[in-house]
Amino acid sequence: MIDIRNLNFSYPDTTALFSEFNWHVEGGESWSVLGLSGSGKTTLLLLLAGLIRPPEGEILISGNKITRPRPETGLVMQEHGLLPWETVEKNIRLGFRIRKFYGPDGKHSPELTKFDKEQETDAVEYWLDRLSIAHVRNKFPFKISGGQKQRAAIARTMVLKPNLLLLDEPFSSLDLKTREDMQNLILNLKQENSITIITVTHNLEEAVYLGKKLLVLQNEANKVLMFNNPGAESSDYRHREEYSKMCSELQKVMETLK
Repeated sequence: MIDIRNLNFSYPDTTALFSEFNWHVEGGESWSVLGLSGSGKTTLLLLLAGLIRPPEGEILISGNKITRPRPETGLVMQEHGLLPWETVEKNIRLGFRIRKFYGPDGKHSPELTKFDKEQETDAVEYWLDRLSIAHVRNKFPFKISGGQKQRAAIARTMVLKPNLLLLDEPFSSLDLKTREDMQNLILNLKQENSITIITVTHNLEEAVYLGKKLLVLQNEANKVLMFNNPGAESSDYRHREEYSKMCSELQKVMETLK
């Protein structure tokens, strides 16, 4: 699914975030990405999303080199990115509107895309119901809760049927109960839709719960740590001894990075 080869990247007048960085992700895997502030977590997602380009090295997704955003990649940011002047339903339809504008050019929309109004409406209705936000469909973002905003952002992404979902601190502003509900939702969506998920988070417990594999970025550009976390994606994982052990192990690792 994802192959990063000999990636080098730094912002102007800063030290390198990635130096000869290599990473492979199989299709359908769930990865959590951890690291201290400034280690490059969000930058890694933006590179995968094709929103920024590396000066050296290459990123391939499904065998294709990434030089721009791809239609099959969904990105959900911490701040939701909902248009404040549009209702929830119109925000969810945004991707369809953009695709119609450009047509099935293979860049903004998959090639051979059919713009069937009935199918689009069915998809929007499905995700409004699936994410339990149908009752706020006609409300504007400032009129709904943080959890509802995040659900709307996820629905806007999922109606376009991505095979890769990138999540950047998606639940950091939510209360504990809502956060756990959203984490369970993401796991359910992954199992139902067979998508690859990469989650960037500062929350260690969240990382262990969501990711069957863990990537820890260190402050030295060419050093990363990877862990297998086979118990993840199970709804009762939080209550297992192996979950506590993994959290403890990862906590010790994170403390060495300070």
